[in-house]
Amino acid sequence: MLKKSTLAATLIGLSVMMAAGTIDAASKTHTANDNDTFWKLSKQYNVPLDVLLKANPTINPLNIYDGLKISIPATEDKPASQTQAESSQALKTTTAVQSVTAMNGKEYAFTKTLQVQATAYTAAAAENGGWAGLDYFGNKLKVGTVAVDPKMIPLGTKLYVTGYDYNGLPKGGMIATATDVGGSIKGNRIDIFVPGSSSSAKAFGIQKVKVYVLK
Repeated sequence: MLKKSTLAATLIGLSVMMAAGTIDAASKTHTANDNDTFWKLSKQYNVPLDVLLKANPTINPLNIYDGLKISIPATEDKPASQTQAESSQALKTTTAVQSVTAMNGKEYAFTKTLQVQATAYTAAAAENGGWAGLDYFGNKLKVGTVAVDPKMIPLGTKLYVTGYDYNGLPKGGMIATATDVGGSIKGNRIDIFVPGSSSSAKAFGIQKVKVYVLK
């Protein structure tokens, strides 16, 4: 039979081990490869992008390299009452969702529309803080990349942009994604990536466009 002191020590040890196991289960460490981006990891681990960025404040999103250790925070379990409340709110939101038919003929559900001022930028290093050809997450700039103010439009949001007039972009409207930011892009503004030279992008000027925030 174990003495009381020995039994107590054993129980304490087991409690510590169980607590440690809980901590380990609550978070993960991802070993990056050269093709990883925070956006991809957010989708892979089903962790909100802003949560993932806050968990790794010392990591430059444009400098993710092979072997880099990235902390993957756990998503917390929510109380049943909170889940029910969110479900009820989601139902209300769903009833308010509308749809728009894009120029490609497909119908997209959207939650709101924004009237914003749009400018254009290219892959030139001078326009990207030295990171030529890359968006905020290290993805290659392409038609459909849009820089936003994250306080106005969350990064990663799918958009349908209409109302612009520029030969280097799809006629009538385009499906885009908010994956970039800019020092001068604040509030009710977006910056649309366009192929070509900086001089041709300047010809875009400042245009008023309509942005559908897609569901």
